[in-house]
Amino acid sequence: MTKEQQFYQALEGIFVGVPVEGESGYINLMRIKSKYYKNGVFPQLQKDIEEALKPFPDFRDELFLKLYTFFSRYFSKSGSIYFDSTPVHQNIYEKVYTDDRDVMLFWKTHMLYYVKTDRLFKTLNTEIDGFKFHFDVSTLEHKRANEKKEIIYELKEIKDGLLVFNVYYSERGEKTNTEDILRALTRARVRITEDTLEKAFRVFEKQSEVDYFINKNAKAFLREQFDLWLYQYVFSGESQWTETRTKQLQVLKDIAYKIIDFISQFEDELVRIWNKPKFVLNSNYVITLDRIADKDISLISVLVKHAGLREQVAEWKQLGIVNDTFDPAVILGGSEESHTLNQKYAHLPVDTKYFKDLELNILELFDDLDNALDGWLIKSENYQALNTILPKFKERVQTIYIDPPPNKEQDADYHYSVKYKDSTWITILENRLPLGKDMLKDIGSIFVRCDYNGNMFVRLLMDQIFGKDNFGSEIVVNRFKRQLGELTKLNVATDSLL
Repeated sequence: MTKEQQFYQALEGIFVGVPVEGESGYINLMRIKSKYYKNGVFPQLQKDIEEALKPFPDFRDELFLKLYTFFSRYFSKSGSIYFDSTPVHQNIYEKVYTDDRDVMLFWKTHMLYYVKTDRLFKTLNTEIDGFKFHFDVSTLEHKRANEKKEIIYELKEIKDGLLVFNVYYSERGEKTNTEDILRALTRARVRITEDTLEKAFRVFEKQSEVDYFINKNAKAFLREQFDLWLYQYVFSGESQWTETRTKQLQVLKDIAYKIIDFISQFEDELVRIWNKPKFVLNSNYVITLDRIADKDISLISVLVKHAGLREQVAEWKQLGIVNDTFDPAVILGGSEESHTLNQKYAHLPVDTKYFKDLELNILELFDDLDNALDGWLIKSENYQALNTILPKFKERVQTIYIDPPPNKEQDADYHYSVKYKDSTWITILENRLPLGKDMLKDIGSIFVRCDYNGNMFVRLLMDQIFGKDNFGSEIVVNRFKRQLGELTKLNVATDSLL
């Protein structure tokens, strides 16, 4: 591969990266970004480079080598821009302290917004213990970001000695039926052990986890790093400083800045979209029967005859609020002309999602709906939710308690990903904690639950965001278990508070 091909391949990585699967606004933008590179950036950049090299044709290979050497250090395989593969001898110059603090937390993804982590499975051919396997992911439906689902294998066919498996995500606790697969293979006269089969499945599952980020200020970051890189080269003594050499390096800098401008134009657009308050796709209200009855008891009589009541009662039973023998007819008492609310069921919660045609009638009962609400339950990606509601709740919140996903080596017992790289995990918190700070009252408190895996990071991060002087103390929770007459310590969880 020529130096020019290497460079363009590296550049394609930043604009295209590892393909992002699924359906969302961010993923749609990644697809647009790929087209932007192929149809806009690539042709224009080629034209600019050809024009710049006309006076210096012998500089061509060196130009592409140097561009590749620099840019390949800051482009991850997901297309994110940060310290990805900076060599040890290429010092990272960063002010990681302030005039009044000589120790601060520094991590390689500190200049990024965290978007998602995903395992990217690809169709795979492999050979294990003499058996050839083909794993087909064409039927693998995309899951939600950071949702952890088990992989299910289904024997599709045996073709010319090739064992072909369909791969899909588990639904409702489904598991791979290994015994059925082995029986089917035996009937086809394929003598394979369960151990070989499990080994093949493990090989397929060892495909990479990829983190997706957006750089908060790609232009400033890349220009700073390029200037430092060029400065080191200039003063390394590797070249003689003739007039021609100086002009060649100026071409190098001009082209590098053009590339940075192309990159930052799209990255800045991603930042704006990521930070733009989002629309609420759907909202429902949960209101107890007594609060509706106090305003208009006739509305209760409409509710108990509504078609949506069946689903509402099913939900009450599922939650254990009423038993299986519950009859909605007992909600109201009194005569047809003068209903009364049965106080035994006065606090049954009515969810307006089952009564959408009556929702406005219910909400109109309250003159000041905001003050009437006892709480908000928001289902969303938490950064987007915090950023969207910030104007409404700024400096109004008394207490925040958060329980971020654990930063563990294994995630087998969780229904979501907890096996983050340390820098990714810190970035997840750093993106969100300042929004929480903006919501707190002057005398507000924030509690962050954290075990020993992340305590040292959280403490430094919170010192950096909230100020070291605002730290209160740690609440240490000891969990013990009696075994054979002795007290054995099982776990220590640390909660930091401000």
